[in-house]
Amino acid sequence: MGLAAFKVLGASWAVHQVLSRHPAGAELLLVTASDGNHGRAVARMARLSGQRAHVVVPSGVHPVAIAAIAAEGARVTEVAGTYDDAVRRAAEVAREASAVLVQDTAWPGYEQVPGWIVEGYSTLFAEVDAQLAGAGAAGPGLVVVPAGVGSLAQAAVTHYRSHPGESAPALLSVEPESAAGVLASLAQGELVSVPTGATIMAGLNCGTPSMLAWPYLREGLDGALAVTDADSIAAAHELAGHGIPAGPCGAAALAGALAALTGEGAGARRAALAIGAETTVVLLSTEGAAANPVPDALG
Repeated sequence: MGLAAFKVLGASWAVHQVLSRHPAGAELLLVTASDGNHGRAVARMARLSGQRAHVVVPSGVHPVAIAAIAAEGARVTEVAGTYDDAVRRAAEVAREASAVLVQDTAWPGYEQVPGWIVEGYSTLFAEVDAQLAGAGAAGPGLVVVPAGVGSLAQAAVTHYRSHPGESAPALLSVEPESAAGVLASLAQGELVSVPTGATIMAGLNCGTPSMLAWPYLREGLDGALAVTDADSIAAAHELAGHGIPAGPCGAAALAGALAALTGEGAGARRAALAIGAETTVVLLSTEGAAANPVPDALG
């Protein structure tokens, strides 16, 4: 759909479901919080369907991402605070304006729309299956998934764990070191929130995993790790050298694979994930460089 990010897969399906439940011709305000890509996707779907959109963004979102959301015709409000703060404000805006909240994270009493978003993401994995089969490649032995609130990782778990007894790949989530809510939750064995800091992986800068995603992540992930901004930049430049224009979040998958499968202790990690010389590894690049520019270096 002309957007250099996967988020529109979920936003398009969720907005379709929302509109199908309202009378034809109804004028709706769609509200969401976003670090960039999800907000633009919701704004694009609002514009295509003749609706209005209001996107709340936290501090530190790249001006290019904010401009892209506004270019879709959406109202953009920046709040002083984190992504979690923006989510809370978006929920308040939706209540105050009798609008529809189209958020990709869930909490008690707000599960239906995030569930639709996860359903939309599932098409990505069906396309991966078709592409591997078309290339005559073996099915994946490892799938590396960048994780923000965990909805894409939830879709991965749902797709690859839906047929018990069949050979399934190992699933590895990757987050920024400054916002590793999934990793912290897995380490503690319960859903927790972590304070977040600045990161160039803006779309992954989420401190609280989705309540809807958490049970899937707890039971379905084989591993989780966190990477630095420098790791992401290096991975983005490596991908660019192969003609793949990945943004910082998109490059996180490669950064995570390198961290897991190389370096000190890699042998044990490879064995734990059942990775051999012939294993097919799938890296999910969730955004292109056009969606979130990659700096040459940290400065």
